[in-house]
Amino acid sequence: HVPTGLKCHPDQEHLVYPLGCTILIQALNTQEQNFLHGHGNNVSCVTISKSGVYIASGQVTFMGFKPVYDLTVYSCSQADIILWHYEKRELIARLSLHKGKIEALAFSPNDLYLVSLGGPDDGSVVVWSIAKRDAICGSPAAGLNVGNATTVIFSKCCDEMFVTAGKYASAVKVSRICKSLDLLAQKTCGTIRVWELDLPNRKIWPTECQTGQMKRIVMSISMADDDSFFYVGTTTGDILKMSPRTKLLADTGPAKDRFSLGVSAIRCLKMGGLLVGSGAGLLVFCKSPSYKPIKKIQLQGGITSITLRGEGHQFFVGTEESHIYRVNFTDFKETLITTCHFEAVEDIVFPFGTAELFATCAKKDIRVWHTLSNRELLRITVPNMTCRGIDFMRDGKSIISAWDDGKIRAFAPETGRLMYVINNAHRIGVTAIATTSDCKRVISGGGEGEVRVWQIGHQTRKLEEALKEHKSSVSCIRVTKSNEQCVTASTDGTCIIWDLVRLRRNQMILANTLFQCVCYHPKEFQIITSGTDRKIAYWEAFDGSVIRELDGSLSGAINGMDITVEGVHFVTGGNDHLVKVWDYNEGEVTHVGVGHSGNITRIRISPGNQYIVSVSADGAILRWKYPFPS
Repeated sequence: HVPTGLKCHPDQEHLVYPLGCTILIQALNTQEQNFLHGHGNNVSCVTISKSGVYIASGQVTFMGFKPVYDLTVYSCSQADIILWHYEKRELIARLSLHKGKIEALAFSPNDLYLVSLGGPDDGSVVVWSIAKRDAICGSPAAGLNVGNATTVIFSKCCDEMFVTAGKYASAVKVSRICKSLDLLAQKTCGTIRVWELDLPNRKIWPTECQTGQMKRIVMSISMADDDSFFYVGTTTGDILKMSPRTKLLADTGPAKDRFSLGVSAIRCLKMGGLLVGSGAGLLVFCKSPSYKPIKKIQLQGGITSITLRGEGHQFFVGTEESHIYRVNFTDFKETLITTCHFEAVEDIVFPFGTAELFATCAKKDIRVWHTLSNRELLRITVPNMTCRGIDFMRDGKSIISAWDDGKIRAFAPETGRLMYVINNAHRIGVTAIATTSDCKRVISGGGEGEVRVWQIGHQTRKLEEALKEHKSSVSCIRVTKSNEQCVTASTDGTCIIWDLVRLRRNQMILANTLFQCVCYHPKEFQIITSGTDRKIAYWEAFDGSVIRELDGSLSGAINGMDITVEGVHFVTGGNDHLVKVWDYNEGEVTHVGVGHSGNITRIRISPGNQYIVSVSADGAILRWKYPFPS
């Protein structure tokens, strides 16, 4: 969702893009990843200098929010720009002036200056000296009767000129300022401005670009290599060609068949012509003045970034649905190189006995991943539904999934073929699922609080028992190794241990919390639970008595938990965005993982204790090295 967030580094060997509060540098050949940590909140923009020496990134900060890294130095609503050294992979400077959000950033062609654009709460444009790491001058980015600027681009040849563009103010806001809309029509009310830096006087001087009667909201902007023209992509799906010298409109197009959902990305090519990406996922090569498609391909998700590798013989495209495509200009065919979920990830599970692959589910799809290469092996999609939970059958022959339409669906893990469906499994959607190790039973939990035991035959699926004790949705189910008992956690504040032989309740655990996760100790004489009260509780499985309680988190619920096969350590993750490794007997945190920028929803330790994999509400899947010898 970061406009022009995907960048190809000038060394042509690495991609740079934001991932929550982290900047990720990924090698194109080896897929090796490096991380730049420093932002206290989500990264909103990123740019690379022409020489490739510097990376600059800006962030969002909620008004009144105190940054995590230092509560003493920075004021509450300041949004920082961080200047990074690319080769050393380290932070050089933290630049603080803007409030709320950094909208866009651009380096001057000779790495002398950095220009930054503040968000709606800030509305200013600031020029920074790279050498002194300090602000030179600033100014309001748009006039009084105009909306706010959202994009900025530097000249390709001159260090003293840049262009900003953006949105118009709403008619109501403008009429208040101008008192009458007739007066508005007479004024030059453009948001496209060409700025010139006056260094001796420490000033920047804007000149409004004249577009006549044409009023447009700008989504994207690109400058020609010789500075002769710059091109502006708009929400109405047309392109404006402007001259930075005369500040006049040269031409506009296409006249017919405009780009659906706006021109969300635009890039000038050295060989002439433009690469244009639309909000509907259409990638087009076209030329001025007609802007008719010469080559085109349809991609999945609205295009947010187009970045060139070298002269543009090859380029990369990023979309809203978390796809990164590689496209060769000559044959204009796309290759998907990186992908991930673009909605909240609900669950993660490893197959029994192997850490080579794992499955995740989010919104409408289930995906199977190769652990070491981070490659997607399989995608199973059920349109307009949400998958709440998944589990592998012990024999590895099926993936059992829980869906919000009240159905349990089983898929073949190699082909994604639908094997069977249990219709009307629960009234208010299936919220949790687990399987027994003999592959003969599936235990499901529903939004209405029922726990149902299903007998799975070769051709038949039969309801064995409906266990009606919980009063609210079931959030987690775990089964013992012997398949004789299972424990279910519910948001009604109870955990129930069930006898799967007699199909009756054995024990009930009550607490003043909404339980989110539960785990059996491998010896199965204790269970550990956690939920919205931020406490980790140890319970006796025999009589349901509490053994001890730990403070699991300083802020926010704990949503995911898993324990090693030996029972020596367990891991937790929740709304504090931290992955914590605990010593089971001591009840103390041994390691903390910082990397998520959304609430952690589920977490698992891989078989063999090599990795920890955590998933979060912002669609991220993070793989961590397990901190102890496996």
